[in-house]
Amino acid sequence: MAASAISVLQISLTSTAAIAQFQPVLATGAVTTAAGNAVGFSQVTVAGTGTLYPATVLGTSKAIAGAAITAGALVEVHTTVTQVVTKSAGVAIGRALTAAGAAGDEIEVLIIPN
Repeated sequence: MAASAISVLQISLTSTAAIAQFQPVLATGAVTTAAGNAVGFSQVTVAGTGTLYPATVLGTSKAIAGAAITAGALVEVHTTVTQVVTKSAGVAIGRALTAAGAAGDEIEVLIIPN
């Protein structure tokens, strides 16, 4: 099944750095840290600092897998900070609704804001 997204709440944030599309982000507009908190996912690519961008913070979002992920698994921010992986010791930022066979796959994630 192809990844989709159902945005229940999307907010505008101001970037503090370049941001990849579907990257986990903080409420401050900054990118997340590996295994850290995230309020949601950027919906566009941002070239640099000071750009207003939309982030989905409630509902589901597309995300990029950093490795194989089973549907239903909790996910955390990958060490690349642009992708998600199966939760091990970090903060759960979502639950995979679709599976990823390998790194780079696009999946749908149910957002768990924190």
